[in-house]
Amino acid sequence: MISRIDLRGDALPEGGALRDLLPRAEFDVEAALETVRPICEDVRHRGSAAVIEWGEKFDGVRLESIRVPAGAIAEAVERLDPAVRAALEESIRRARLVHREQRRTTHTTQVVPGGTVTEKWVPVERVGLYVPGGRSVYPSSVVMNVVPAQEAGVEGIAVASPPQKDFGGLPHPTILAACALLGVDEVYAAGGAQAVAMFAYGTAECLPVDLVTGPGNIYVAAAKRLLKGRIGIDAEAGPTEIAILADSTADPVHVAADLISQAEHDPMAAAVLVTDSEELAAATEAELKPQIAATKHVTDRIEPALAGRQSAIVLVNDLADGLKVVDAYAAEHLEIQTADAAAVADRVRNAGAVFVGPWAPVSLGDYCAGSNHVLPTGGCACHSSGLSVQSFLRGIHIVDYTRDALAEVTHHVVTLAEAEDLPAHGAALKARFGWKVPQQ
Repeated sequence: MISRIDLRGDALPEGGALRDLLPRAEFDVEAALETVRPICEDVRHRGSAAVIEWGEKFDGVRLESIRVPAGAIAEAVERLDPAVRAALEESIRRARLVHREQRRTTHTTQVVPGGTVTEKWVPVERVGLYVPGGRSVYPSSVVMNVVPAQEAGVEGIAVASPPQKDFGGLPHPTILAACALLGVDEVYAAGGAQAVAMFAYGTAECLPVDLVTGPGNIYVAAAKRLLKGRIGIDAEAGPTEIAILADSTADPVHVAADLISQAEHDPMAAAVLVTDSEELAAATEAELKPQIAATKHVTDRIEPALAGRQSAIVLVNDLADGLKVVDAYAAEHLEIQTADAAAVADRVRNAGAVFVGPWAPVSLGDYCAGSNHVLPTGGCACHSSGLSVQSFLRGIHIVDYTRDALAEVTHHVVTLAEAEDLPAHGAALKARFGWKVPQQ
């Protein structure tokens, strides 16, 4: 059901050589570029009509308009199951607590007397937030995208989610209800590459945005890559993944349940256990079977995900080697289920989010931990962060020097300008002092 990779014995290789030994899903965004290019160009030239036609082709529903009526959003929240509403409201409350603390403040540094540099943080003016709507419904992704944008102070927030044939061409009502609870009334029934292109180029119904965030399939990722530069993007999200670093103290029931919970997202989802305990590995394998038999999405998602090349149990000599492996893997979600889990977690360098001990499973982070679940995948956690308030802010340096402060440093600027063979740079300062370098 799930393969094994045995890295015990010899010393672990370093860097890329170690990464090459680890399981990973194939996710060729480059190959998808040629598929999404004509879609994006069509939306660029024909706007909403193109979005509607591509939606009909891919989602099987013909729309009159891509903008979701305000009445449909209001009706969705009115009809929302009270228990789901309460859960979403608590998710929003906790996310606000965490993300509000991330807001950066303006800071001024006095470099020299009379010379200051101020860093001012300014929110992006308008953002497009993408919420998937394929195999599952993700109102939690509405929360994870909208809350940091709002806490950053973004004024223009638009949400896009694929039209659903079962709901008259509107996005899923739970997604619309989540938008209502967050006070977002600009929502579009658009999915895939055409939604990203709509945000990038704008249409008669949707003004263009400055930044697009949110997870999606390979075509959403490819459209982000294609249009990056015209728009800012958060990341090119690949298949979701969990890695669990565990020792003999871990409960195999917990470990198996958490591997399955990630596998149920998608047949390409990755589930990786890294352990120095042969006994835990065997017990987890035995525990997978009855737990899978008792759940949904078995043949179409869970079994192919666990059996795929992207999932494995990785055996290591000890926890020190286990840490090297999970740092090389750089998981989207990393659970630490070991003795003294907090101390082990503190040694982790590469992960989108780290979940410490048996009572902080990834599922908590997906919904109600307060953390963000839009995280780097495919090993990108070694250089990228998850979505946060910072994702929606721009730092602007404001340089303010007096005449005396400029005079004091002019000779250094002129020297460096001439060293780079850019004499006009130095001349721009000398012009302010009668074409002479001030004496020091």
